[in-house]
Amino acid sequence: MFTTPGRTTGHAATPRPTDVRVTRVELYLLPVATRVPLKFGGETLTSVTCARVRMTVADACGRTAEGWGETPLSVQWAWPSTVCYRDRHEAMIAFCRCLAEAWCRFDRAGHPLELGSDFQHDVLDPLAANFNRTRQGDAQLPHLAALVCCSPFDLALHDAYGNLHNVPTYETYNAQFMSRDVASFLEPAEGYGVDFRNRFPADFLALQPERKLPVWHLVGGLDPLDEGERTGSEPRDGYPVLLADWIERDGLQCLKIKLRGNDAAWDYDRLVRVGQLGQQHGVRWLSTDFNCTVHDPAYVNEILDRLRCEQPAIFDAILYVEQPFPYDLEANQIDVRGVSARKPLFMDESAHTWRFVRLGRSLGWTGVALKTCKTQTGAILSLCWARAHGMDLMVQDLTNPMLAQIPHVLLAAHAGTIMGVESNSMQFYPEASAMEARVHPGLYTRRGGELDLASLRGPGFGCRIAEIGRPLPSPDRVAEAN
Repeated sequence: MFTTPGRTTGHAATPRPTDVRVTRVELYLLPVATRVPLKFGGETLTSVTCARVRMTVADACGRTAEGWGETPLSVQWAWPSTVCYRDRHEAMIAFCRCLAEAWCRFDRAGHPLELGSDFQHDVLDPLAANFNRTRQGDAQLPHLAALVCCSPFDLALHDAYGNLHNVPTYETYNAQFMSRDVASFLEPAEGYGVDFRNRFPADFLALQPERKLPVWHLVGGLDPLDEGERTGSEPRDGYPVLLADWIERDGLQCLKIKLRGNDAAWDYDRLVRVGQLGQQHGVRWLSTDFNCTVHDPAYVNEILDRLRCEQPAIFDAILYVEQPFPYDLEANQIDVRGVSARKPLFMDESAHTWRFVRLGRSLGWTGVALKTCKTQTGAILSLCWARAHGMDLMVQDLTNPMLAQIPHVLLAAHAGTIMGVESNSMQFYPEASAMEARVHPGLYTRRGGELDLASLRGPGFGCRIAEIGRPLPSPDRVAEAN
């Protein structure tokens, strides 16, 4: 069941000479295998297909430019289900093909944030609903999966716009380039006193974007912590396997701990073991990810209270708790104030759009984990809403390799997060990004507990795609506007 994000009634849009429309789309499918498995809830990821999009845009004068976007189609994260993986994977790829055609039929001009918002409202939801009507059985594409499929197209649009105007994309989120203010997209919470009129996304972004970001390492549920947990099946490829080796090699200061959410004894023990190991090696911060499997806040509260009593140093090191509760926030409107009274509580999978962020805040959530895989447009609008209402921000990973890493870290640099950015593709498929790493070494290698964004320069997202020179297969789908 899809919930349309909706638009507000803002000022009428006035066409600008900077407006663009989509003229051509190319979709590429790039398979990537993991070096070690990554567990999501009850499923395990061992490979992923990255959807890469090259989009061409044109302005009213006929000038054209290309932009690139990429997102891993992480089926297990975007579409948790008992439906077999193959059916879900094939459905997401099929929907990407539908989107390539739909973007070229989308005959409107504007700024990428305007086009992206209109496309999601007027095209994405009806397209997904129609797509589901043609499918048999239980393989019904959920809204989160539709957003993930849409994101490489949306990212490519934002990149192409900056390239056309020869400016960094983040320098276009203002009145100079946009026809609509933030009030045209967002509605404030009742009684909070927020006025979005005559304000633009640039008003909510960091004035001085970070050039180095503290980086979070993911401790997966299957990751061995010490020699006794080795199974003999670990890869011998020169990369670390044990957590202590990762910490020492990359100078890590921040660990995100994947938990089960349905086995309190295991979760508590895992937190203590990882926390103690981290303390021994100088780690300062922890976060907990319960994988959306918790239905009763008491489960989380009891673990946190026990930690505070028995392991106060580990409790103090927990910077925030991430999304313990089910994806569907509307169907699971759980009062979570008991959890957020103990630790900051961040929405992730539930934060599909700013409207879900607004609902979450009313239930007691205090922060939002932004992800570019839910579209750049959606991330920017959710950022604006959350920042205006005093909510904290993080930028979380979808194990982003290759080009997907670039807008991911740029969002974190401009968002003003509470602590850097999560980045774990170097744990699970480091060689996938080898070509991009030659141009952007600081983005794909963690050093001193940080990522270095110094190589990102030029217009758009600063990808420097020509310098990367990655050879691509033939496009899976090519679409052109009439």
